Amino acid sequence: MNASTLAELHTSWAWVVIIGNSLAGIWALSAHKVIALRSRALWWFTACTQVSIFIQVILGVIMVNRDKREFPQFHAFYGFVAIIAIAIIYSYRAQLKSRVYLLYGFGGLFLMGLAIRAMLVGQAS
Repeated sequence: MNASTLAELHTSWAWVVIIGNSLAGIWALSAHKVIALRSRALWWFTACTQVSIFIQVILGVIMVNRDKREFPQFHAFYGFVAIIAIAIIYSYRAQLKSRVYLLYGFGGLFLMGLAIRAMLVGQAS
């Protein structure tokens, strides 16, 4: 895979991260109120959207290491903060058992916000 293809994939995959996490967050928040929306599919979708963040970060790391690319000061920071946020969200699920849908709802929207911020900072360069 050449450098421009990898860069295009990284840019395009950012939209998968943003849209996926926003939909997962909205679904989880809705499931807090509407019991019919609580399903195993919600958790599978949430897991997939969170894995998409790891894929995005890995693509970025490959671009920096293989192609010796420069990135804006805070661009990578937001990616790694998103990974840490996933770990924090996951670690609180047992303590917030009765509010787990709120945790994952707001968590998904927070992850979406981090991805948007990373994209905006990345475009500034």
